[in-house]
Amino acid sequence: MNTSAADFILALLNIVFLDLILAGDNAIVIGLAARNLAGSRQKQAILLGTGGAVILRIIATILVVWLLKIPWLLAIGGLLLILIAYKLLAGGSADTDIQAGGTLWAAVRTIVIADAAMGLDNVIAIAGAANHNITLVVLGLLISVPIVVWGSTLFIRLINRYPWIIYLGSGVLGFTASSMITGEKVIAPYFKAHPLLHLLFIAAVIAGILAAGHWKRRRTAFAVQNHSS
Repeated sequence: MNTSAADFILALLNIVFLDLILAGDNAIVIGLAARNLAGSRQKQAILLGTGGAVILRIIATILVVWLLKIPWLLAIGGLLLILIAYKLLAGGSADTDIQAGGTLWAAVRTIVIADAAMGLDNVIAIAGAANHNITLVVLGLLISVPIVVWGSTLFIRLINRYPWIIYLGSGVLGFTASSMITGEKVIAPYFKAHPLLHLLFIAAVIAGILAAGHWKRRRTAFAVQNHSS
């Protein structure tokens, strides 16, 4: 396998992994929106709603990939992704006040709208990991979204059973965010001229996210333990 093909596959796997890590809230939205429908209608709502959400997600991510070519927006996106990575690890609660649809199309509409409102983290992460490659964006979403739909419950259970997966996901997000910042055209030449500083910056971002997120998780767990006792 040549280097370019290997890089493409690694980038694609990275995008799929990031989307799965960030898709827990979206899976909850899908379940809540379709919970009042009968079995067959529920499956239709999930399929149609997810399909509409995928189309919107692809369009939004392509737009963000294009926008990130504007000076300094790549760095701003990287900074925002650092915040998203921290919130993922710190355990920020999602808004689960999702109105269940009484009809098929009401549920589909709810899924699409809620997913669009909650999908900012996915869009920024995937756009940054794709490195301006639209093919990666489309393929990554087409692969990961069906996994979210049919395997979301299993994946959420897996994360709950093995918390280190969240740490790994936050670390990957940190790597993507720091790569976005150091890849900003205005400052990229400086980092290229100082490769050691480049590596230290990436390591510092990842370590900072993991340390801050871990500290927040421990504080939250300690507070819950004190409250229950």
